[in-house]
Amino acid sequence: MSRNIEEYIKANKKDFDVASPSGDLWAKIEGGLNAAEVKKPLKLRFWLGIAASLILIAASIFTYTYHNFSKEVDIADVNLQYAKKEMRFASLIEQKKDSLMVFAKDNPDLYHQFSKDLTDLGEDYEKLKQELQTSPNQKLVVKAMVRNLEIQLQVINQQLSIINEVDQYKKENRI
Repeated sequence: MSRNIEEYIKANKKDFDVASPSGDLWAKIEGGLNAAEVKKPLKLRFWLGIAASLILIAASIFTYTYHNFSKEVDIADVNLQYAKKEMRFASLIEQKKDSLMVFAKDNPDLYHQFSKDLTDLGEDYEKLKQELQTSPNQKLVVKAMVRNLEIQLQVINQQLSIINEVDQYKKENRI
């Protein structure tokens, strides 16, 4: 079959060489190429949809992060038993501080020294409370907070004991 085609081309070679495309053909091809290069403009509705989607996503992210950062972690969120201990120690500390205030009238210098110790422990407790918000090991921080309260209670008990001994000593020396 390929021989038939070759023989046909050899026999009609002159017809192939004589016939040439018309001048309009090249103009049509160039016009078609220029038309293919022109892009269709995107519609305004499409861009508005994209903008609305981006605004919605940004608002969602902002709301989520704002909600998570504004929420403070409490001891009860980490461990309920430690929260109960904290409440018990905090109430005992307040009661004991009231007792110390009674003795402050008689021994202001001693009370001032004792209150400084308690203030230092209270500042440590507040630092631990702030650390609880960002700590990866919150249970450890909560244990340290409860331990701080225990120490505060022990210090107050010792201070009350010292004040009682001082008062007892003063009473004995008066008689």
